[in-house]
Amino acid sequence: MATVVFFEKPGCINNTKQKALLGHAGHTVDARNLLTHPWTADELLGFFGEMDVPKWFNPNAPDVYNGIVKPDAYTREEALSALLENPLLIKRPLMIIGDEMLVGFDKAQLDKMIGLSDTPNPEVAVLLEENLSDCPQKAVNTTCDDIAAK
Repeated sequence: MATVVFFEKPGCINNTKQKALLGHAGHTVDARNLLTHPWTADELLGFFGEMDVPKWFNPNAPDVYNGIVKPDAYTREEALSALLENPLLIKRPLMIIGDEMLVGFDKAQLDKMIGLSDTPNPEVAVLLEENLSDCPQKAVNTTCDDIAAK
């Protein structure tokens, strides 16, 4: 089983479910606060690599979904500066598994890397069926990030 360093926003409903899925699948989760971690430019770039800049941003961040921040308009340098200034904008979770650094929670990718679906725990099957990317609070025109921003 794998150890997953998991940078989350505490209180995020999906991050909580994502960690539960990993744990039910038998993996060890080392949860860390994405918002208070002392990020450096090099550290963030290690996660993003050659990924397109708009994919660096959390689409559920209030400033993004309200159109205040337009990820398509940023250069790599501008985006990095914005994310360092306001970590709430960072797409999450950020994960480190062995030598791999991942952005977002791609269940299929994680299943291939460390195994999820082959776990007999029934909780895994339930969580694999859930949408763990879109903020469930958006349906009521708010997100966990709105609460954190206040």
